[in-house]
Amino acid sequence: MHAIDHAADNTREERINDAFVRVAGSLVADYDIVDLLSTLVYTCTQLLDVQAGGILLADGTGMLELVASTSEEAEIVEVMIVAAGAGPCIDCYQTGSVVSVPDIEADPRDWPRFRRSALDQGFRAAHATPLRLHGEVIGAMNLLSTEAGALSDRDAQLAQALADVATVGILHERSFRQPEVVAAQLHLALDTRILVEQAKGVLAEVRSCTMSEAFDALRDYARTHEVTLRAAAAGVVNRSISAEALVAQAR
Repeated sequence: MHAIDHAADNTREERINDAFVRVAGSLVADYDIVDLLSTLVYTCTQLLDVQAGGILLADGTGMLELVASTSEEAEIVEVMIVAAGAGPCIDCYQTGSVVSVPDIEADPRDWPRFRRSALDQGFRAAHATPLRLHGEVIGAMNLLSTEAGALSDRDAQLAQALADVATVGILHERSFRQPEVVAAQLHLALDTRILVEQAKGVLAEVRSCTMSEAFDALRDYARTHEVTLRAAAAGVVNRSISAEALVAQAR
């Protein structure tokens, strides 16, 4: 038997506590859904030692749309989008259950595009966790690892706990039993993502930077000026916020 590394366990517990405190602190008036979910999925990948992750929500027709990702680069986004069409994300969403893929290359399920896309980007394992509330599944969190192997039971439970926090952040406690408000919240989150994508494109062109750098600049501006990510993105798109000034501030 291996000796228990109490110091490592204590460090992990501290990181987990910090993660929940950070996320809880984001749940304040006028918090931004996309910013919150981006922070949460990034924190999740750090805690669970996986290399990429994304949160996908169902639109009004039941199709999954990517709302937040640890990377804004096209390659990672493509893997997530493919998984939403036929892969662990869509199976997770449809069944409301965790879908673990310890070895993407050897997995027998019929996901040829997902398998090819994930392997091309160097990913060897995936883990999809449902975002659910009162039995209703509203999306999924997808985690990708460059090493084959399943998450431990402990890590899988932590992934579910973080996914539950994400669900609360999306729907907010006072909206739990109001279906029309829930639908409005989901629509707002998806609509915000579209604005963010447009703003990233503008900033990337002005700054000649990557999409991830453009997203960071946009988020930094929002936080510095105490506005939502949605408001900052809308300002860049409609030119009420100067893209050049925002880029200069980021530098």
